[in-house]
Amino acid sequence: MSSPRRSNAWLLPGLALGGAALAAVWLSDPARLLRAEFARQRLIAGARVRRLSLADGRIVYLEAGRGPPLLHIHGFTGMKENFLPLIGPLGKGWRHLAPDLPGWGESERIEGADYGYAEQARRLAEFIDAIGAGPVDVVGHSMGGGIAAVLAARYPERVRRLVLMDASGVRFSDNAFGLAVLEGENPFGVSDEASLRNYLGLVFDKVPWMPRSVARLMVRQRIAQAGFEQGILDSIGRSEDAFLPEQEAAAIRAPTLLLWCRGDRVIDASAAAIYAAKIPDNRIVLMDGASHMPMFECKAATVAALREFLQ
Repeated sequence: MSSPRRSNAWLLPGLALGGAALAAVWLSDPARLLRAEFARQRLIAGARVRRLSLADGRIVYLEAGRGPPLLHIHGFTGMKENFLPLIGPLGKGWRHLAPDLPGWGESERIEGADYGYAEQARRLAEFIDAIGAGPVDVVGHSMGGGIAAVLAARYPERVRRLVLMDASGVRFSDNAFGLAVLEGENPFGVSDEASLRNYLGLVFDKVPWMPRSVARLMVRQRIAQAGFEQGILDSIGRSEDAFLPEQEAAAIRAPTLLLWCRGDRVIDASAAAIYAAKIPDNRIVLMDGASHMPMFECKAATVAALREFLQ
């Protein structure tokens, strides 16, 4: 078993800093200031960090609010903090649960373990049972959406309502990202500052600014993650299970919202119609002004769509 690791894969837009002391921290210890920013956002959202040991290792997750449980599942290279922009505006009327998926972020990674769609869905079913939260509403983003689809199909008693947000797992219309994955590449791969900009340019319509010290930190983190990322992409992108969510979607009985960005450069918006053709009870909402990260770039529209569907 490896020790937990941290990946600040997403620099949260809107981080405002001032003063010479803070500027010095950016230069000398950007990781410290990013941790402080996540702590600030947790405070605003009323979220606390929790830890839970399961059969396959320890899961670290955020919890906020009271009420019907709402499980947030992050995507490839993502982390639990990706949902902080939504948790606060959605409000405390839900019991928000946002884990680092097993193997990612601060959750435990076990050498040689399977972190594909089916096994992650199984682990999340165990997580739901362990915290006594079921049945839950589920919001799955990107790879997390593919996992959420398998969770809803295989463990229907755990899932009350389902939101697939720019979700992977179906054979969508060809784009540059999808073709590169099928050819064995990692379009999200980061090895230097130029490839970091390319990565951010895929997932954001407007790439957020960051100090160069933070960019260098992110490059180092992503280089350290490269082998793990490649293994996951081999599983969810081009193995026999790459389209497992599509194969199992017809078994989903939970009412489902397909929430997509029209301009998604990662999971083309044609994926929404493919899921809709499989899932009996569904509705589609398409949003403008974002690529693959609607919770950051069109937060108000995302929150409004979630509120309307979940309430």
